[in-house]
Amino acid sequence: MKKKPFTYTKPALIEKLKEIAAMGFIPNARRGNAGGIGNTLEDLLGIKENNLPIPNAAEWELKTQRLNSTSLTTLFHIEPSPRAIRFVPQVLLPKYGWAHQEDGKKYPKGEMSFRQTIHGQSRSDRGFMVIIDRKERKILISFDAESADIRHKKWLESVKKRVGLGELNPQPYWGFDDLKHKAGTKLLNTFYVQAEVKTKRKKEYYHYTKVMMLQKFSFEGFLKALEEGKILVDFDARTGHNHGTKFRMRQDCLPMLYEKSIVVIQ
Repeated sequence: MKKKPFTYTKPALIEKLKEIAAMGFIPNARRGNAGGIGNTLEDLLGIKENNLPIPNAAEWELKTQRLNSTSLTTLFHIEPSPRAIRFVPQVLLPKYGWAHQEDGKKYPKGEMSFRQTIHGQSRSDRGFMVIIDRKERKILISFDAESADIRHKKWLESVKKRVGLGELNPQPYWGFDDLKHKAGTKLLNTFYVQAEVKTKRKKEYYHYTKVMMLQKFSFEGFLKALEEGKILVDFDARTGHNHGTKFRMRQDCLPMLYEKSIVVIQ
């Protein structure tokens, strides 16, 4: 006889999470500490790979995060338009890149790098910034040579020779509709669980102390988080490999990206 798939109702899941919170610090269920915080909670809930088995028309998932972490969480990968140009390897890297620190060592002589983590609140030390154009419904990448730090004077001189010091032309961008679709398919309704972490004899222990229910992705909240520097655009490319363009999130800003948030455990 085929085993019936296990399911939670939302109230039953909330009760289970409260029980887990009351258990205090729980040892990491995995060897090594990478990914242990999510894996351990999945084991306690009896589920697999963040997929919450809730019988509901809307999809739900489980997201876990360490409390007081400074690390960024990757939301999704998406390359900028215009799509006719592979913008990062064909424009940003050859025209605005700089010598890779492993140039001529780990990588071949002439290896270039373009690594920038930028947002909409202020310009980076090399003059790059995210601009949100609500009228044109685009998120653009902008360059302003005058905003670059004096430390990068030699690099600016090389950019001037390669392409000039004006604005990027064309400017790489993401259309609102494309980005809204991408984010909306990645940011499902979520049980957002945060844990205190301590280490004892090289083993991690987790106390799951904060839980929120986050419902209905808000694109306006996403744009606001970009403008406030809470979501960042991360370029990570070198001559030999483009690691992909990512949208990444700072600690604690996930609730901004949803229309409705309910505190389950505080």
